[in-house]
Amino acid sequence: MFAAYFECPGGPENLYMKEVMKPDPGEGEVLVKVSASALNRADLLQRRGKYPPPKGASDILGLEAAGSVAGLGPGCSGRWKIGDAVMALLSGGGQAQYVTVPEGFLMPLPKDMTFIKAAAIPEAWLTAFQLLHFVGKVQEGERVLIHAGASGVGMAAIQLVRLAKAIPIVTAGTQEKLEATANAGAAAGFNYKNEDFSEMVLEFTQGSGVDIILDCVGASYWEKNLNCLSTDGRWIIYGLLSGGEVHGDLLARLLSKRASIHTSLLRSRDKEASTGYKQAFTEEVLPHFSGGASPRLQPLVDSVYPLHAIAEAHRAMEENKNIGKIVIEIPV
Repeated sequence: MFAAYFECPGGPENLYMKEVMKPDPGEGEVLVKVSASALNRADLLQRRGKYPPPKGASDILGLEAAGSVAGLGPGCSGRWKIGDAVMALLSGGGQAQYVTVPEGFLMPLPKDMTFIKAAAIPEAWLTAFQLLHFVGKVQEGERVLIHAGASGVGMAAIQLVRLAKAIPIVTAGTQEKLEATANAGAAAGFNYKNEDFSEMVLEFTQGSGVDIILDCVGASYWEKNLNCLSTDGRWIIYGLLSGGEVHGDLLARLLSKRASIHTSLLRSRDKEASTGYKQAFTEEVLPHFSGGASPRLQPLVDSVYPLHAIAEAHRAMEENKNIGKIVIEIPV
């Protein structure tokens, strides 16, 4: 089969489409013929040699995939049959023509959804769902500040906050991105490049601040985050785009607010916990992607690249211009 591949860590130019061995499904695993995958910042980090896959996971890039069931390993429960349209969050291997997936990791495609759109769901939406409900325990009426609001996770989080009857507030770096987040349901949005988002958040919330912050930026935002976090607020860190080294009296500021810091990486969670998130997501959220649902949820696809143009897709993400997900179409 063909797969995205790189010989040694480095820039996008190291990526190419290589013929590799097709995997065989093991005990309790399903073989999925992949139609589309999607790009994530974790793929960029792995390509640079800074985010190795967990032990036992495929070293092929790709944390999500949408396609059809092509084979069943021994011990499968009979839940899935050949030809079923499925999607999955993966620990690796999604950017290839075939991938093996534990059967409990699979989710059905929403009715009438294309593989391209479905590929934009697993990583972003499961991450946002897990951060909001399992880590942040979001409640109706709470205010949630979402950094990188126009990213895949950000656009999913906006809609999931609305679904939870809470109030999404975002930061983004361009007016175009802020307009996209408003269209997705953000109650307010602030350009972190030309305004102090903490002051604007406090003004919008009439001085009370936000109850939850979803933060993929890290060190450079810590003071502003704590400035606009409410008393007893939850600051959830799931990425470190600006690094992790903090200079200043973080703990005293945190203590003065009785605030808590939570951290999460979905990729490193154990299979039992991950299966729990998927089951809750499948039952509570997936029905809202289908026509006629209210409210209707929409995965946002920014652009689509064929697998042989994987290097171009990586360059596009590194330019940080995408609004929503960059999807990789896998050749038949």
